[in-house]
Amino acid sequence: MSENYKIYSGYVALAVIWGSTWLVIKIGLESFTPLFSAGVRFLIAALTIFIVLRIRSIKLQRDPIAVRLYLFMGLFSFYIPFGLVYWGEQFVNSGLASVLFAVYPFAVAGVSSFLIPEEKVSREKIAGMVFGFSGIILIFWDDFNFNFSNQMLGMLAIVTSALMQSTVVVAVKKWGNHLNSFSMNFVPMAIAGILFTLSGVLFEDYSYNKWDLKGLASIAYLGIFGSVVTFTTYYWILKRINVVLLSLLTFITPIVALLLGWIFYGEQLKPNQYAGSALVCAGILIANLFNSLKKS
Repeated sequence: MSENYKIYSGYVALAVIWGSTWLVIKIGLESFTPLFSAGVRFLIAALTIFIVLRIRSIKLQRDPIAVRLYLFMGLFSFYIPFGLVYWGEQFVNSGLASVLFAVYPFAVAGVSSFLIPEEKVSREKIAGMVFGFSGIILIFWDDFNFNFSNQMLGMLAIVTSALMQSTVVVAVKKWGNHLNSFSMNFVPMAIAGILFTLSGVLFEDYSYNKWDLKGLASIAYLGIFGSVVTFTTYYWILKRINVVLLSLLTFITPIVALLLGWIFYGEQLKPNQYAGSALVCAGILIANLFNSLKKS
């Protein structure tokens, strides 16, 4: 199997799995409180990665750069950003949240131009980002309901989460190329799992948690597929393609979420959602097609 095929397959898998996590999180929150469920999710993920490391005899890198990245990722890629999203969505509907988080590729482009100047942000990539962002706005246009007195903090939390994660991914691209895709996620996810679980126990009503099959299955899915499979694949691909192109995944996952809602919940798709999806696809095509042509 060629490396290009693995990259394309991984890209599609990331879009499908991360697109499904919005629905699975919604299902899980019917059984568990947000912080506690996030904690169990990342503890499951860390335990799964630990088992993989032992089976495959993968050593945990402990050089100074690796240790700093572990701590940086644990706090600013998992614990704080995921906490901000969970908290922010109490005040912001999912459509507006998707649009707000779609600033991620622009933030990645800005940070990478500063930290990794050799990865130039071409006009084609900028055009692709603009098309994609316009498509996301069009898809969720009907969901916009601005009430700044109630939503401003929630909106700010989600944008802050996107900015934090964009900084982390560029830092990993620049300084973490020597890290194994599995081992680099073990410590950060363990840190996030412990902190989220403690936060849930201290600040949430534990009696709300039901421990039913539906809730447990959702957390298991989010831990294994939504965390282990996705983040190890993401950082494996990150070493092999431009960081801005990879960040455009943020535009695809809401479309997958819409399709899953249509399939499993019978939610009707509207004309603006079809048109917005077409714009997103056009943006991804522009950014990737011209990049491929320049390499050929």
